[in-house]
Amino acid sequence: MPPTIVLVFLTYKITRMKSYISIIALAAITLPACKSGSSNEKKEKESYEVAKETLAEKEQKNPAAFITVSSKDKHNLIGQTVIKGNLQSKAKVAVYTDIELELAFYSKTGALLEKDTEVIYETLQPGTAANFKSKYFAPKGTDSIAISVLKAKNAPSN
Repeated sequence: MPPTIVLVFLTYKITRMKSYISIIALAAITLPACKSGSSNEKKEKESYEVAKETLAEKEQKNPAAFITVSSKDKHNLIGQTVIKGNLQSKAKVAVYTDIELELAFYSKTGALLEKDTEVIYETLQPGTAANFKSKYFAPKGTDSIAISVLKAKNAPSN
């Protein structure tokens, strides 16, 4: 065979082989994208449920991180300290009940005078708030009161 025919024949083979490779590469890229949407939706839903369960576990293990408390106090006519407060749930999934608070009574100089605990028998749904009111005979010399969440029970979510 003359060299020009061999060269043309080889060029034709190489060109044809490149087109086969291109077709195979294109099929490899597009075929996985043609899968049914239902399996993708199922996988997304499963991953969402797993994330939701993980979030619920995190919220249930550490309720104090997901409940904030704010309060104001004043004295009534008989000398009691009246504490009006608000509990706010920052949880997205967990439902809390029977929230245990720690009340710390401080003097003007910041010395801790006394600590006490109180349970607020309310149910906090995710993202909701609940008000509470307590009355104490605070220790003599009390200037301020700090309130923090110690723990809460986990109620079944709706």
